[in-house]
Amino acid sequence: MPTGAIAQPCLVSPLPKNMFNSPGLSLALQQPNIDNQGDGNRMGENFEGCVGRRSREDEHESRSGNDNMDGASGDDQDAANNPPRKKRYHRYTPQQIQELESLFKGCPHPDEKQRLELSKRLCLQTKQVKFWFQNRRTQMKTQLERHDNSLLRQENDKLRAENMSIRDAMRNPICTNCGGPAIIGDISLEEQHRRIENARLKDELDRVCAFAGKFLGRLISALATSIAPPMPNSSLELGVGSNGFGALSTVATTLPLGPDFEGGMTNALPVVPPNRPTTGVTGLDRSVERSMFLELALAAMDELVKMAQTDEPLWIRNLEGGRDILNPDEYLRTFTPCIGMKPSGFVTETSRETGVVIINSLALVETLMDSNRWAEMFPCMIARTTTTDVICSGMGGTRNGALQLMYAELQVLSPFVPVRVVSFLRFCKQHAEGVWAVVDVSIDTIRETSGAPTFVNCRRLPSGCVVQDMPNGCSKVTWVEHAEYDKSQVHQLYRPLLGSGMGFGAQRWVATLQRQCECLAILTSSTISTKDNTAITASGRRSMLKLAQRMTDTFCAGVCASTIHKWNKLNDGNVDGDVRVMTRKSVDNPGEPPGIVLSAATSVWLTVSPQRLFDFLRDERLRSEWDILSNGGPMQEMAHIAKGQDHGNCVSLLRASAMNANQSSMLILQETFMDAAGSLVVYAPVDNPAMHVVMNGGDSAFVALLPSGFSIVPDGPGSRGPTSNEHINGNGVGGGGGSQRVGGSLFTVAFQILVNSLPTAKLTVESVETVNNLILCTVQKIKAALKCES
Repeated sequence: MPTGAIAQPCLVSPLPKNMFNSPGLSLALQQPNIDNQGDGNRMGENFEGCVGRRSREDEHESRSGNDNMDGASGDDQDAANNPPRKKRYHRYTPQQIQELESLFKGCPHPDEKQRLELSKRLCLQTKQVKFWFQNRRTQMKTQLERHDNSLLRQENDKLRAENMSIRDAMRNPICTNCGGPAIIGDISLEEQHRRIENARLKDELDRVCAFAGKFLGRLISALATSIAPPMPNSSLELGVGSNGFGALSTVATTLPLGPDFEGGMTNALPVVPPNRPTTGVTGLDRSVERSMFLELALAAMDELVKMAQTDEPLWIRNLEGGRDILNPDEYLRTFTPCIGMKPSGFVTETSRETGVVIINSLALVETLMDSNRWAEMFPCMIARTTTTDVICSGMGGTRNGALQLMYAELQVLSPFVPVRVVSFLRFCKQHAEGVWAVVDVSIDTIRETSGAPTFVNCRRLPSGCVVQDMPNGCSKVTWVEHAEYDKSQVHQLYRPLLGSGMGFGAQRWVATLQRQCECLAILTSSTISTKDNTAITASGRRSMLKLAQRMTDTFCAGVCASTIHKWNKLNDGNVDGDVRVMTRKSVDNPGEPPGIVLSAATSVWLTVSPQRLFDFLRDERLRSEWDILSNGGPMQEMAHIAKGQDHGNCVSLLRASAMNANQSSMLILQETFMDAAGSLVVYAPVDNPAMHVVMNGGDSAFVALLPSGFSIVPDGPGSRGPTSNEHINGNGVGGGGGSQRVGGSLFTVAFQILVNSLPTAKLTVESVETVNNLILCTVQKIKAALKCES
C-alpha cells in the first residue's frame, strides 16, 4: 500500500496561531475531517498522529500492533542487522469494524478476557483490539467536546446580543410612569432595582388594603404611609419600642407605629409557622390574612391604651356605684370601629377597673399569653381555651410584639347565661420599662370567608389590660372590657348583671386576678398559717389542692355546659321550667365513677346579701339545715388549707357524723372562696382511703368524684329585686317609706349525680324526677333557713 495514501489524512494546512489560544478549541479545529476520512476503517494510530499530541515513543507503541497480518512486530525482525523500516498499518475489514462497534456501544471498556475472546473471533491481536478501543474512546470524547464548544459559542453570542441591548437601553432610559425619557443621573443599578421592587410591592399592598377594607367595613390606609422608616423586608415584622407610657394623655389619634418603630426597631420579630392546619388556604390568602391581623392588632392596641388612660369625657364616673361608665357619643367621635358595625339585636357592655395585684408585669404577661396558664388563673371565668395560631412569638426572648390567634369559651356560673364563644387576636406590647399592654379583639368579620360559621353570640371589641410595675413587687392593672352580645339569649334575671358589666366585666377579671395572685403568694410562702392543720405534709397539700382544682373545674363545666364534656339536654315535662337537666356518659376517666352522670342546675334571686349567704353555706355547723349528706348532724373540719387572707378562702376536708356504729363516717372535700365579684362553694363526697393517700402526697388523679355546689353573685343595678315598701312573704322585709331597692343575690345551685353505673344504660324518668326534687328541695331549705323568699 502506498505510504502517501496512509499519511494523507494527517496533512492539514497550518492554521493561524491565534486560533489555538483556547485549548478546548484547538482540539476541535485540528480535526476538520475526522468524520469524513476516505479510509474510515483505519481507526487507529493515524488519528493519534493527526492530533499531534503524542510523543514519538507513544506513537511507536500505538502502531506496533497494526503492522502486518501475521502479528510480527518490527522490533522482532532482526532489528540489530536490518535498518529500520516504516511500519505497515492494518486495515480493518467492515465485518471487524461492525463487531467492534457493536461491542463498543454496550461496553466501551472491555476487560482482558473480553478482548482476548474478541481477538480470536475477529482474527486480530489483543493489542490491536485494545488500541482500537482506546482510539474509539478518544474519538468519542473529541466529538462531544466539539459539540459542547458549539453550544457554548451559541450561548456566548446570545449573551453578547443581550448585553448590547441592555447597554442601549441604559443609554436611553424611559420612565415607566410617563413613557418619556428618564433622567437617572448618578443612581446605581442596585438602586434602580430597589425602586422597581418598591413600586411592585406598593401595588401589591394597595390591592391587599382594598381587599381588607371589604371585611373591616372601613377604608384601610397602606402600612407604608404609616411607618416612617422602611420595613427591613416584606415578611410580617413588628418593631416595638418605647412610646413613653407616662404621657399617654398626649398620644396622638393615629396609630402609634411611627414613633415605636423609629425609636425601638432593633431586631425583626420572627414569624412562627402556624400551629393549626391550613388546608385549602393558598399562600396569597394566608399572607393577606396575616396582614389584616397585623393592622387590626395595632389598631386595637391603640384603642385599648387610650381607653385605659383617658378619663372624662370618654369615661363618666357613676356617683351611685363609684364605677366608670363609657360615654358612647364620645367613644364614636374618638374611635373608628375596628371590626365593623354592631350586628342587629346585639347590645354593648363596657367596663373599666383598676387594682393592685401581687405579681410583677413580666409574670402576668407570660400568664396571659399562655392559654393553659391563663385558664388556670381564671378557672371560673374560662371554660375552655386554646391557642390556634402563633403569628409572631415575640422579640428578643420576650413577649414584646407577640401576636397570636386564640379561641375561648367564657362563662358566668348560671344555666341562664349562655357560654360566650369567641375567636380573637391577642397582641402583647411593651410600652416602656415595666409597662406592658395585652389586648384582645375578635376576628369574626375577617374569618367570614374561611368557611367558619358566621353566627356568633358575642364579639370582643378591643379589651384587655395595661400592667405597670410598682416598687414593692406588685403591679397596677387597669382592665378594660368592651363587648357586644346577643341579649335575647340571656335570661331576664341576669340581664341587669350583664348590662352593668359585672358578669363578664372588668371588675370580675380584676377581682379574680387579685384573689388568685394572693392565693399563689400564700401557697408559695415558706410559713404555714396557724389556721391550717399542720398534720398535712407539703406534698399532701399540693395533692389536695390539685384535687380541689379538678373538682371546681368539673363543677363549672357542669353548670355552664361547656364543650369540655358532651352534654345531652333533657326536655322532660316532669322537670321544673327553671331547672336545666343534662346527661353525659363517663367512660375511661379515672377521676370520675363510670356510668351515666346527670347534671341539674337552676338560678334564683334571693333577698339576702351575698356575704350572709356565703357564710351560711360554708359553715359546717349549719350544714345539716340544707345538706342531706350531713346525716342530720354537724360536720367536723378534719383539714384546712388557706388560700387567702379571708378565712373563707380555703380548701377543707369535712367529716360527717355516722348514722350508726356500723356505718363508716363520710368525708367531703370542699373549696370555698369569695371576692368582690362573687363567691363559690363546691363540695364532693370522697373515698376515705383515697383521701388518706392524697393527704400523704399520693397521686390525686385517680380519686373519683362528682361535685355539687353553689355560685353567688351580687345582683346588678336595675335588677327585678323588690323595693323596700313592698311586702315580701316571710322575709321580714317591708314597710317604711321610700322606694329603695333591696340588695340581693343571684344564687345558682348545681348537682352532678351518678344515676347509673353502666354507661350504656338508659336514663329512667324516676332518676330525673329524683334529681329535680333534690335541687328544688335544697333551694327551699336554704330559703327557709335564711327566712327569705325568691
